[in-house]
Amino acid sequence: MSRTITTGLTGRQYRWLDHVTKLLGIGLIAGGLDVGGGTPTGILLAAAGVLIGLSTVVITTP
Repeated sequence: MSRTITTGLTGRQYRWLDHVTKLLGIGLIAGGLDVGGGTPTGILLAAAGVLIGLSTVVITTP
C-alpha cells in the first residue's frame, strides 16, 4: 500500500523545502559523527538527520 502526500506548495517552494531538509539532515548526521558515531547521542542525531533528510521524499507536487 503506497501513500503519498500532496501539498499546496508550488514547485519553487517545494525545491526550497527539499534543499533545506536535506541540508539540515546532513548537518545532523555530521553532528552525530562529531560527538561520536557509536554513542547514543551520535546515533540519535544521525537517525534524526536521516529522517529529516528523507522527509520530503513522500511529498508529491501536482
